[in-house]
Amino acid sequence: MTREEAVLTFLKQHEIPYTNYSHPEGKTIEEARRWWKDDGSIHCKNIFLRNHKGNRHYLVCCHCDYELDIHMLEHKLKAALTAQGLPAPGKLSFASPERMMRYLGLEPGSVSPFGLINDEEHHVHLFLDSRLREAETLSFHPNDCRGTVVIARQDFMRYLSIVGNIYEYIEL
Repeated sequence: MTREEAVLTFLKQHEIPYTNYSHPEGKTIEEARRWWKDDGSIHCKNIFLRNHKGNRHYLVCCHCDYELDIHMLEHKLKAALTAQGLPAPGKLSFASPERMMRYLGLEPGSVSPFGLINDEEHHVHLFLDSRLREAETLSFHPNDCRGTVVIARQDFMRYLSIVGNIYEYIEL
């Protein structure tokens, strides 16, 4: 079963509605933008990060047009985590392809919250840009950069409750 088939099967098994379409490979937002349909969804950028010790991993999702400043992100994540009594991340860096495969079962260019279906130990902490709360529908790669899944925000939230990883909205 391909990574995309695994995502679509998971969604079907849990009766989570979605639409999807295939397109040529788009490993970056700039590449993928050429293939996205005008489906009314907020297309999301997904970044997989690790802390300075390499013992904590974070997936950050935001609107595809939003430019993330890594230093600002460190401060925002630190504030969010310490407010919950969790360890601050310290210096953040992009996680290696090996870490991406280990924790999400994904390769660079295909990162999405759907990779959480592979994180059975719930190791990855998901941060969602608070502006995504306003979206009616969101779109992500189905763990393969040759496709797009469009899902209602409320159905995406149901997906997150099923996979069981810690997630929170954060103002970016």
